[in-house]
Amino acid sequence: MLWTGVDHFRQGILAWVLGDHSAETFQALWDIVYLWKCYFYVTDGWKVYASFVEPGDHIISKTYMTRLEGENTRLRHYLPRLAQKTLCYSKSVDMLKSSILLLLHFFKYR
Repeated sequence: MLWTGVDHFRQGILAWVLGDHSAETFQALWDIVYLWKCYFYVTDGWKVYASFVEPGDHIISKTYMTRLEGENTRLRHYLPRLAQKTLCYSKSVDMLKSSILLLLHFFKYR
């Protein structure tokens, strides 16, 4: 699973981590996102978020997730490795990480 973090006011994926649906995996992303000192955090309501985000700072809404979903769609469009049903599916985590890094670098610096 690819966890991503975006800022509503800046284009692109600003932080990401690969792993399972566990709190340990999200911790790596949260360590980065927490430093942004946001007024609030919007999530899709996955149970792991409640143990990291303060209830007053947490908005659970699919409506406000469109920015993040758009970035995820763009990643899947350019990296067939992220779709398990294609011939390009990658079982190598290192190759997947490298592919994501290269693509995000391309998006940012063209």
